[in-house]
Amino acid sequence: MDELAAAPGPVLFARYAYPPNALGYCGPADAEGLLGAAAGEVDVAELAARATAFSGAWPYLRLIAASNGLADPLHHDVVDAYWVGNALLEAVAPEDLAATVEAQLALGHGGAPAGAGPAPAGGPAHHSFHVFAVYPWLGLLRSGVVAPALTVLDRCRIRWGTVVAVTANAAGVRSRALQFSDGRLELGAEGAEDVRWRIDGVGFVGDLSPGDCVSMHWDWVCERLTPTRLAGLEAATAHSLEVVNAQS
Repeated sequence: MDELAAAPGPVLFARYAYPPNALGYCGPADAEGLLGAAAGEVDVAELAARATAFSGAWPYLRLIAASNGLADPLHHDVVDAYWVGNALLEAVAPEDLAATVEAQLALGHGGAPAGAGPAPAGGPAHHSFHVFAVYPWLGLLRSGVVAPALTVLDRCRIRWGTVVAVTANAAGVRSRALQFSDGRLELGAEGAEDVRWRIDGVGFVGDLSPGDCVSMHWDWVCERLTPTRLAGLEAATAHSLEVVNAQS
């Protein structure tokens, strides 16, 4: 089991929620406190209460939990399903996901214009689907506004890569960025990028090494991925892309 598979669900949630929160894109204020929480320096109950303020992610966590007979939306497996992807997504009924996405669109969450629906049908209850289907960026791409839409879509989704170099606070990673061609959103060829893995000695993973497979959100390494969890992230992302591209 990798080091974060055993992390309490609220802590795992914070490790993925911190990067956009630090940029001011979602969630409550006090990103510094969330950083400490993501590193495990927090009362779990307090962190669980904070998670409910993430209005984009919280409805999906509730949906995944309810669909799998789990009382806690911050159960580790529920959080893992939403951010990374696992078998719990298979239990979510398409009509229930559609209702959740339609509610997000109606409320204008994530920058989507209120009433922007309808939602694409058949996607997973995964963060990538929320990014592609609820946020307005893919629509902007299709209307001819490429920058910064493609960058935001790529940074906001959870992506994966292989570490090739490590410094005190940064890492060089080989990953596949999104590309947009002929109206379709797809993964491009592998290329290099630089991301943070610590700030002032605080990070979410232990000693990072070249060859590690990691997940990333915005400009942060969130965790190491086992082969099984990498496969889950790849599959959920591919499913989301398939659904939104069917509308192109």
